[in-house]
Amino acid sequence: MPVDPAPSAPPGQAFAALRERLERRHRDATAAAFALGDEALVRTGFAELDAILGGGFHRGTIGTLEGPPSSGRGALAARLLASATRTGLGALIGIHLFPPALAAAGVRLERLLLVPAAEPLAAARAADIVVRSGAFTVVVIPALPSGRGTGQATWTRLASLTHRANALLIALGDEASTELRYFASVRLETAIERVRWNGASGHCGELAGFDVRAVVRKHKRAAPAGDALVRCEGFEDRPDFTDVRERPFVHVAAASVHARRATS
Repeated sequence: MPVDPAPSAPPGQAFAALRERLERRHRDATAAAFALGDEALVRTGFAELDAILGGGFHRGTIGTLEGPPSSGRGALAARLLASATRTGLGALIGIHLFPPALAAAGVRLERLLLVPAAEPLAAARAADIVVRSGAFTVVVIPALPSGRGTGQATWTRLASLTHRANALLIALGDEASTELRYFASVRLETAIERVRWNGASGHCGELAGFDVRAVVRKHKRAAPAGDALVRCEGFEDRPDFTDVRERPFVHVAAASVHARRATS
């Protein structure tokens, strides 16, 4: 005589039991299980900013630092280069940042490659070579404007090279182009919120530092929201080095770096 199979649970009860199992498994998992190791991130060194970025900028991606000159974008780029040169190499392509301020921010100048590039196309070609080498942790370039030779094809190639090299490519500029906005994994907008002085402010006052408001405009791995106030010290009072009369100093610094490497 055949035996009737055991009656199955109603669909509602089965679904409720499955949901309970999944919720229990999620509760048992800790945040540490989803945390990335240091080798997958480049930290800015600003705890508040790194927190809203999920630990820092992810390697293998493109990020942007957007804002007008002297908005603090250069100070953040300097911190990323400091993190890169602590154990590896960094590169500045077509960007003029004040070398003493870079050194004071923690950048090891003997591990920093400076590449002059006056035109966007030249910067794009240099970035292609530098990133493709796979030797650099952080590469900082201008936010290339849309135009002949610097459009979607350029950013497609740079994004692919950056991913394969496990590097961090940072684009620095007033505003990202349409193509760059698409390929960037993280977009930060910077602005000076407060200037701090030693004593009275004015023409003869001594600058103590400044506070930068960094707003996350895009984050592919998290909700694109959040901002952090980062405190920059007095040595970072010239993050955007744009005085053409002093640009030869940058080239001299670059030459001295190459000379030290050649003799080391």
